[in-house]
Amino acid sequence: MKTIFDLINKNVSLSNLSSLFLRKKEKAKKDKPLITISRETGSGGRPIAELVVKKLGKRWKLYHKDLIDKIAKESQLEKKLIEEIDEKKRSTIEEIILDLFGKKYVSLTTYYKSLVRVLTEIGQRGHGVIVGRGANFLFPHALNVRIICKMEQRIKWEMEYEKISKKEAIRRIDLSDQERREFAQTLFYHDQKKAHHYDMVIRTGPELDIEIAADLIVAAAKKRFRV
Repeated sequence: MKTIFDLINKNVSLSNLSSLFLRKKEKAKKDKPLITISRETGSGGRPIAELVVKKLGKRWKLYHKDLIDKIAKESQLEKKLIEEIDEKKRSTIEEIILDLFGKKYVSLTTYYKSLVRVLTEIGQRGHGVIVGRGANFLFPHALNVRIICKMEQRIKWEMEYEKISKKEAIRRIDLSDQERREFAQTLFYHDQKKAHHYDMVIRTGPELDIEIAADLIVAAAKKRFRV
């Protein structure tokens, strides 16, 4: 039979959990709008992201892999990014990183540390569409989207977009799939293919092109963030 102390402790624990939930809920309200797009090579993910930014308006900015890596490697670009972040948000960046990675952050390579810091800074800036780099694992409050596509269509679009042979398209797709899988597992210990990591999973193709995909994401963003 439970003692009165057990019941009191249980109620205190439930109260603490309730308070934690309310704090996180309140924090989510203050987080700025953010969209992450994870995609398979050849699925149209980057063109979709470009369309989303265009449709949402001037306040929104696109952050793709090349730009994120460039910012992570050049201190002046990161300094400029920091300057665009509200003073109140700047002080929470290290806190967020520590909360997400804990002691693991110390053991990360210099590149991964810079990457995580820059991604966190972009998240604090808000009004961004981040393509790739496992950003969905960093920002649970964001509208996290996954773009997939049937392999035949991926090969076809990759051939057309990159002006390469079928053999080369298949090689690039296989290599990209492997690299992205290893990246997500190494840094976040997650499988980026699992649907439960995302709010939306969109399969592009002849019946659902990049324009429709972009419209779906924009509609969801406007509803979610009231923008």
